[in-house]
Amino acid sequence: MSNFVHARGVMAPLAMTLATAAFLAAGTMTPSAYAQTATQSKPAAAKAATSMRPESVDQRIVQLHHELKITSAQEQDWQAVAQVMKSNAETMQNLVQETRSEGPRSQRNALEDLQNYQKFAQAHADGLQKLSSAFATLYNSMTPEQKANADKVFRAHEQRRS
Repeated sequence: MSNFVHARGVMAPLAMTLATAAFLAAGTMTPSAYAQTATQSKPAAAKAATSMRPESVDQRIVQLHHELKITSAQEQDWQAVAQVMKSNAETMQNLVQETRSEGPRSQRNALEDLQNYQKFAQAHADGLQKLSSAFATLYNSMTPEQKANADKVFRAHEQRRS
């Protein structure tokens, strides 16, 4: 993630925001938070924001497609971005299931918990790298107006997230 922080130009905030948006669509709770969700009730908005359901990822993909004003000429590049978003969500879902199958967090020691967190962090970093690469191709094909719009869309998302 340090590459995003130290990158120059418009791609740094845009890539960070796209990655955040995609990751939020995939569900970004920490491993310990995943264990807690089985026993705690959340408000509907929180459930939607952290949902691992494929339709949540698909909804975010449709929303971004519309907001970014993807043209038919850009559809192939967009589909690559969408596929990475879906793949990242599936990877996280698999990690969630793996974590849950290991039993409750209260039965793990500190080392196991840290190693588990490392798995999620690594999956997140790998997913960001794939997403950044796919989005760069799309972003580079955009018109200046589309790029300005994409920057605005992701800045607005960052502001809502804060």
